[in-house]
Amino acid sequence: MVGASEFRATDWVMVAVVVVLIAASGGLALAETSLTRTSKVKALSLEDDKRRGARQLVRLVEDPARFLNPVLLLVLICQLVAATFVGILADHWFGAWGVAAGAVFEVVVIFVLAEAIPKNWAVQNPERAALSSAPVVDVLVRFAPIRVVSGALVGLANRLEGGRGRTTTVSESELLAMADVALADEVIETEERALIHSIIEFGDTVVREVMRPRPEMVTVEADSTVSEALDEAMRAGYSRLPVHAGNVDDVVGIAYAKDLIRAERGSHGDDRVGGYVRPARFVPETKRVAQLMREMQERKYHQAIVVDEYGGTAGLVTLEDLIEELVGEIVDEFDVEEPPVQALGDGVLSVSGRLAVDELGELLHVELPEGDWDTVGGLLFNVLGRVPVQGESVDVDGIQLVAERVQGNRIGRIRAVRLPGPGSGDAGPVDGGR
Repeated sequence: MVGASEFRATDWVMVAVVVVLIAASGGLALAETSLTRTSKVKALSLEDDKRRGARQLVRLVEDPARFLNPVLLLVLICQLVAATFVGILADHWFGAWGVAAGAVFEVVVIFVLAEAIPKNWAVQNPERAALSSAPVVDVLVRFAPIRVVSGALVGLANRLEGGRGRTTTVSESELLAMADVALADEVIETEERALIHSIIEFGDTVVREVMRPRPEMVTVEADSTVSEALDEAMRAGYSRLPVHAGNVDDVVGIAYAKDLIRAERGSHGDDRVGGYVRPARFVPETKRVAQLMREMQERKYHQAIVVDEYGGTAGLVTLEDLIEELVGEIVDEFDVEEPPVQALGDGVLSVSGRLAVDELGELLHVELPEGDWDTVGGLLFNVLGRVPVQGESVDVDGIQLVAERVQGNRIGRIRAVRLPGPGSGDAGPVDGGR
């Protein structure tokens, strides 16, 4: 043990170096935490707001490996050198017991001052920490010796590991979860969250899921008169009607109401409507709706006939059907359509047979079976193996499906009731709409 009068000048220099190294280690730890917690989207939004340091922040988060390895290397160097100097000083001042005490001192001080405090502050103030540290880190990673040494060490580690760099991607489920978190944090509104979900799911939707099925199509025969076709269009409230040659599988074109009105006003009401049709567009039922929407925009048409794998007419799809997948049902003042979902109270829902199975599952907070069907009506039909009688019911995964209205071979309306049983009471409230 030595007295204060025996402290060497070099001892005070090492004390100063230790203080600087611990401070530097704390700053680098703060930078590591804040930068790794900052997403590219957040950095771009800060740059749009013209925040100081945002430009460097964007450059760093675009390639996290560019800054992470140098920062980790510098943190390690700072802490090891500081610990070495503390050990030398403790041995010189207090002997062997001093080394032991110095080791405890190093653990406590480095953990508290260079790890816990800066990292916790960065977690609590990620935006401020990232913006303040980004310019400094950007300068450090541009310094050639640091970049070369860290790159060489990482290369050596990769060779020993035998692995290759992997590209990080964001999945659809992660994007949906981000929207849910943003809603919980009151960053976005409920309607915005629903629109985000619709947009993401839009890319996976096929025409078969949104089309108006064949039994619900309103068509006219080519041998009908212009006046008859116009009356049918006015009765149905449509501006376009498919025209077929005796069979819906043989669509010869599309009759536009404005063309029929012009023909009737020109005293051609008794002419055959087949002479006033425009070419029909045909699309497969497996076509992606996102691709179809772009095609409709580019080629300037609003309606297409959907065909199945055998070439038969499966249904009809319009531009409005595609837009409704994004923004929900569009109903004007002349529409008299039933709502797709009606809440009857006590957790009971009355839904359209055309409602998508996954939508009903979301409303009831359950996982319903998936198969060759897309709609709730198709699920009921396939579970029974036949067309149900009105009032007939079937139990599917704790949900009772009751055929409320059956029209011919088509299931028009279904009542969905959650059955009492294990887990059914904790599924959460039933939503009453889309």
